[in-house]
This record gives sequence, C-alpha cells and structure tokens, in this order.
Amino acid sequence: MKRAWKRMILLAVSAAACGCKPAVKQTRNIPATQRPVAKDATQEELLERYNALVHGVQSISATLELKATAGSKYTGVIDEYHEVKVFLLAARPYNVRMIGQAPVVGKTVFDMASDAQTFEVSIPSKNKFLVGPIALERQSSRPIENLRPQHLLEAVLWPEVRKEELVLFEEDNDENARHYVLTVLRGGYKTEILRKIWFDRADLRVSRAEEYGPKGVLLSDAHYGNWQQVGPGNADQYPMQIHLERPRDEYTLDLAISKITLNQPLTPEQFKLEPPAGTEIVRVGAESGEKKP
Repeated sequence: MKRAWKRMILLAVSAAACGCKPAVKQTRNIPATQRPVAKDATQEELLERYNALVHGVQSISATLELKATAGSKYTGVIDEYHEVKVFLLAARPYNVRMIGQAPVVGKTVFDMASDAQTFEVSIPSKNKFLVGPIALERQSSRPIENLRPQHLLEAVLWPEVRKEELVLFEEDNDENARHYVLTVLRGGYKTEILRKIWFDRADLRVSRAEEYGPKGVLLSDAHYGNWQQVGPGNADQYPMQIHLERPRDEYTLDLAISKITLNQPLTPEQFKLEPPAGTEIVRVGAESGEKKP
C-alpha cells in the first residue's frame, strides 16, 4: 500500500512539473446572433393560431415541383422518380385536382382528381383510367400506385380542431429545435390519437402534422418549411416546402411550390376528370372481378 501511494504521489508531482492539467471542462461561448430563440405560447394561443390558418385558406391554386420516392428500407427496394411539374387545385371541403407534366416537353404524366367519395387517375402513357373509392386500403404491390389525390389534399388543406375535441399540450426539445405539440384525440369506445400538430418555437409556425388511424397506425407525416407571405392579409402565409411521408402506403412526396394563389374562386368543372376516348377504365377496389393496373 505504501509503495502504491508513493507511486501516485510521484505521478502527481511529475504532472504538475510538466504543466499538465486534467481537462474536466471546456467552455464555448455562443454569439448572440447564433443563439436560437424559443418563443412561449399557451395551448389556447396555438389553437387559435392554427384554426386561423385553417379558416384563412379555403382554396389553393399552385404550381410546384413534385418528386416521388416509393418503397422503403423495410421492403429492401427504393424507387426514386424524376421530378414533374404539377398544377394543383384544391378547395374545401373535399375537392382536389393534380395535373403532372414532364419537364421541358410538357407532356402529361398523370391527371388526378378526388371528391368526398371517389378518386380518378388518368395515366396517358398506359392508356388507363383508374376509378375507386377514397376509403380504399392499399391494394397494389407497387407503392407508387397507392398514391391518391386526397392524400395530398389532407396535407395542403388542414382540418379544423373543433372545440369539442380533446387536446393534449406538451413541449418537445432536441438538439436542433424546440417545439410545442398539440395532440388531438379521437373519442368513442376507446380513446386514441387522431392528430399531432407541431409548432416550431422559433416562430410558432406549424412545422409538422401527423395523422393517425385506428389502433395508433401512423397514416401521414407531413413536414412544412419555408413559410412565406403569399397575400395581403396577416393570415395569408403558406409553407412553400412540404415533405409528405405515407408509411403505410410506402411512398414519399417532396413538394417545392413556386407559385401559389389562395382563395381564388374555383368552379366544380375544374375538378371534373373524364376518361379520354379509347382509354381502358380500371375500377380499383371493386367487390368482384377487381382489376389492378
């Protein structure tokens, strides 16, 4: 014991003689301009802010670049598709129309429409016209064929949080940002999560929205960024970047909006999609004799 104690003393004296000091703390000062801001808000303030945005956007007319990715690491196959130029029309409560064109040549790649009951998809390159109910579960083994126009409608025109709905309020922090999260619950026989709305505390804008189905199934996870003023009113703001993930359908959409007009009057005719002459009509999800594209 004495020998070991002497050895420790000699090591300590040697370290002091050579000026060595154990590093137990390192201080790094963050400039004021680089310090993130975390604003405060109550649940009531966030709900009022969110519903004001919902009520302030009744229709959308937009031009955007869309890039789709299908599959996942879980399936072992990921397909990345070329960007297409999309003309988007959306109006509350249920109408949406999407026309996708190939870059440069302007050739129509797809034309999609949906209302409260059915969706329709025209694919000129395959000479097919798909028709089916919007409540259709995943049917195709090819994930990109699970894309439905109403999926995009839900991501660009958010639903209102009603007064009678139960909402939970929490904070969420990580190394990159701080958030407030509103969790809207679904009642009935068993209480379940219906929706989660994330607010970035740097500006109190919506940064993410998650939609859940029965038994806690995550249906949609949308991320929002690059908010810009797109109209004269205080509520006329909109995210110009949207990243939409549909994990159950196994596809992802990236939207970069280049031009947008809010609350432009839209007519029912603008949402009507008729099959071109000679096109094969495929009824997806029919109870009998179902045909798949």
